[in-house]
Amino acid sequence: MTDKKTLIINGKEVEFTNEPNLLEVIRKAGFKVPTFCYRPDLTQFGACRMCVVEVEYPNGRVMINSSCTMPPEAGIKVKTNTERIRRIRKTVLELLLANHDRECTTCEKSGNCELQEYAHEYGIKDIKYVEKRKDAYLPIDDSNPSIVRDPNKCILCGACVRACSEFQGHSVLGFANRGSKTVVQPIAGKSLASVDCVFCGQCQAVCPTGALTIKSDVETAWSLVNNPEIKTAVQIAPSVRVALGEMFGLKPGENTIGLIYAALKEIGFDLVFDTNFSADLTIMEEAHEFVQRLSENKDLPLFTSCCPAWVRYLETQHPDMLNHLSSCKSPQGMLSPVLKELVPQNFEGITKENLKVVSIMPCTAKKVEARRAQLIKDGKPETDVVLTTQELGKMIKAAGIDFDTLEPAKADSPFGGYTGAGTIFGASGGVAEAAVRTAYTFATGEELSNVDITPLRGVDKGSRTKDAEVDIKGTKVKIRVVSTLKEAEKSIKEIKNGTADFQLLEVMACPGGCINGGGQPRSCDDIHIKEERAQGLYKEDRELPVRKSHQNPDIKKLYAEYLEAPGSHKAHELLHTTYSDKFTGSYKDLVKH
Repeated sequence: MTDKKTLIINGKEVEFTNEPNLLEVIRKAGFKVPTFCYRPDLTQFGACRMCVVEVEYPNGRVMINSSCTMPPEAGIKVKTNTERIRRIRKTVLELLLANHDRECTTCEKSGNCELQEYAHEYGIKDIKYVEKRKDAYLPIDDSNPSIVRDPNKCILCGACVRACSEFQGHSVLGFANRGSKTVVQPIAGKSLASVDCVFCGQCQAVCPTGALTIKSDVETAWSLVNNPEIKTAVQIAPSVRVALGEMFGLKPGENTIGLIYAALKEIGFDLVFDTNFSADLTIMEEAHEFVQRLSENKDLPLFTSCCPAWVRYLETQHPDMLNHLSSCKSPQGMLSPVLKELVPQNFEGITKENLKVVSIMPCTAKKVEARRAQLIKDGKPETDVVLTTQELGKMIKAAGIDFDTLEPAKADSPFGGYTGAGTIFGASGGVAEAAVRTAYTFATGEELSNVDITPLRGVDKGSRTKDAEVDIKGTKVKIRVVSTLKEAEKSIKEIKNGTADFQLLEVMACPGGCINGGGQPRSCDDIHIKEERAQGLYKEDRELPVRKSHQNPDIKKLYAEYLEAPGSHKAHELLHTTYSDKFTGSYKDLVKH
């Protein structure tokens, strides 16, 4: 047994174990140290120098060190808030602000910007350095359908570069030039629409400023809601319910779905539905497809198709693997055409011509998915507008709604009922777990007794690949779950070299799944938030009376009255899609519909 290792932080003895750096030890001890470039899920970079601390070594030597790159050492004394340290941090802030476009009132990140936050905390009122001339500003790149890049607000922290490389293995963004001309930009200086971006939004999720932001569709949504000639139906994705509350001071993981329904009705949406319903619908089709492929031993492993960034990645990087991809549309992609087709038959005064569908998603890539050529019917998108969780939060605030004091409401029927299987779609492993619950019944005619497949769960950095084996009455089926495309690439290589021993592969591009999507409230500086959101979904799953998609009464009714059976011609016509070796969606003018 080894002696415990301790150091002193601001006069307090603190024990440390396997923390990767001094900064994590400081934060664990309850002290706040500012940083721009450090993200717990990414490699250490040490670029911004905001996290500097004063370190006194046992020999009496005192040094200023960046705490994010320094490993903890036993016996040292650390001070995080001396006059010298504060002066260094203020100087760093002033230098950054002198080179920064400070039009905060019109910035998408205003109120959620770390540079703005620290400037306020450190009392920055005057910039004593020469400010960058307006005529030296670089053009804003808004060519990407999901993300806007403003190089004039970039502080060169490198978080976006590392996120793109370390999460997706893609390196769409990188550093260019040298010295004072250094910039972060897409490869070869291209626009963000001209490179192989998968639209996951993780670059803007880790960006501490307004250099990378979500392309907003809020005004388009308001124009639909406020148009008396239009009827609006809205759907809400599973993971939104455990994250939106953070924008109103609630804890991560708190399930606010009843408040969300109420807020959407207050905003003025005519009908409110839940994407959990179509998550159950997705499982019906995908589980049927999986069992069919297993019986035929054809095109295995089956790839899940819920993540549009993953679909985009396959189409552009591995088109030879598209035969493995499920033909099922995503839950968003399924519910919208169902609503367009059946809402006019169930509600008076609504026609296919005057009905518009808005979706609330945790994901920036969903904006692009809605523009895919395969999801446009008669020249119009099946999903008219996609808003992220952040955008919905802004709409609620703009409407003057006191969110946490609302009386919880219910979703509209018949497309609002869902099971626990639909809920867990929002966490990495949830789609595969939900699919197994129903595939077991489709294959055997019996019910799976233990529906909790815990080996597929977990969102921390060390479990981005998870394997589980399911016994389907003597047939061993191996399931693999991965989050991040960099991790998915390893599984693709196994398949191509013939060493893969799994039959179902679930892929989510964002670390931890949709709970950590690019459109969710900021979570990049606290790795525990993802886990808390996931636990919120699993809690709802446990508490719901029905936990298997095929037992959803509303789903049964839909098949009985309209779709006939999973895999039927009608189901394929409405709920399935095709892919191409290059993305063929059109981004322009769709918001005008």
